[in-house]
Amino acid sequence: MTYEELIERLDPAVYQSLKRALELGKWPDGRKLSDEQRSICMEAVIYYEDHHQIPREERVGYLDRGKKAGTACDPSVSRTAGNSTNGAADSDQFFEVKS
Repeated sequence: MTYEELIERLDPAVYQSLKRALELGKWPDGRKLSDEQRSICMEAVIYYEDHHQIPREERVGYLDRGKKAGTACDPSVSRTAGNSTNGAADSDQFFEVKS
């Protein structure tokens, strides 16, 4: 059986278990995931989500940019001299948080 066939036949409960192990960094029995296990789990989860056409919003690693889309917090915003006179991001896109 190839890796692709294995992922195609992967039970949704196993997929959820792998996804949960990645979130917590440990297996359901409490053992910590090694770096190699984390890498293999991540690859399997990403491949499963792509193959089974899981909605983008439900995939591992999805970031909802919401109101941040198009602001300086959005990595797709260009920080070139065209954005302002000195090449810095627009100061109106930032706010100060005081404790």
